[in-house]
Amino acid sequence: MHDIERFIEGFSRFQLQYFDSSSGLYHELKQGQHPSTLLIGCSDSRVDPAQLLGCDPGDIFTVRNVANLVPPCGAAKSHHGVSAAIQFAVDQLQVSRIIVLGHAQCGGIRALIEQRFEPNGQDDFIGPWVAIAEPARVRIEAVMASASQAEKRRACELAAILVSLKNLETFPWVKRAMDAGSLTLHGWYFDLDAGALLAYSARSDAFLPLVCPLSGR
Repeated sequence: MHDIERFIEGFSRFQLQYFDSSSGLYHELKQGQHPSTLLIGCSDSRVDPAQLLGCDPGDIFTVRNVANLVPPCGAAKSHHGVSAAIQFAVDQLQVSRIIVLGHAQCGGIRALIEQRFEPNGQDDFIGPWVAIAEPARVRIEAVMASASQAEKRRACELAAILVSLKNLETFPWVKRAMDAGSLTLHGWYFDLDAGALLAYSARSDAFLPLVCPLSGR
């Protein structure tokens, strides 16, 4: 019950901050949303994108799932929540950028690396989902065979971001917007061990610091 009470008190603070007469933000947001960014992040409770990036309501259109993965575009008729959100953000909201935000200590990537699921299990949803990043796992196992599990996990967390970026380009509406110069793709990584933010540089083919750790760490 303590958590429930905390949540209610939290909403009361939110109400005072954004619905008080001195704030005009929700007066504008009632008319519609116009975020410039689609952020695809992880469901992990430690990596709330709005909190990490200091965003107000309306700043980012957010999709969160296990391991911040993007599946390739597929024609099969099924439930495609992530794909639908991407299409809505690009076609309807006309966002100008998509950020895939990965992070350290990702449980979904750990499940992939350590195969922490029942192969071909009828009721297993985690295995098929994290298998989206299987190309990353195969590559890491090939080039880092002698590395520790922790080193492999971090490398796979980074490599999985690149898999998702590549998969984004398989969606026709994403490709059209990119070709028109109205959409850019970005791969970011929150190093929660060091408290730093990294971004993928295609020129360097590496993740480079956007925000370095605080001094003394």
